[in-house]
Amino acid sequence: MSAKNYWFAFGVGVTAGATIALLYAPQTGAKTRKQLRKGVEDAGDYLEEAGDYLKDQAERLSSEAQKAAKRARHQVDSAVDKAGDVVAGAVKSAKALV
Repeated sequence: MSAKNYWFAFGVGVTAGATIALLYAPQTGAKTRKQLRKGVEDAGDYLEEAGDYLKDQAERLSSEAQKAAKRARHQVDSAVDKAGDVVAGAVKSAKALV
């Protein structure tokens, strides 16, 4: 099928589909537009609520991550202090042997 025939067939199909849709439309265009407008408004409200929820979750997770980082830093500092004490004790023991 050539490109010209393809686009011709496509155009005929679109035209036929639009015609059938208009003939069998279950309601008026005004009512359909009103429903679409309400659907868009509802979608906007939903997206706004979802955005607020995601913002709250991001803030909560950020706070938890900061707390975890502080705990990890404290644990590392404690481990370094203990390791320093062990090394100092080992040096003292080594000097005593000499």
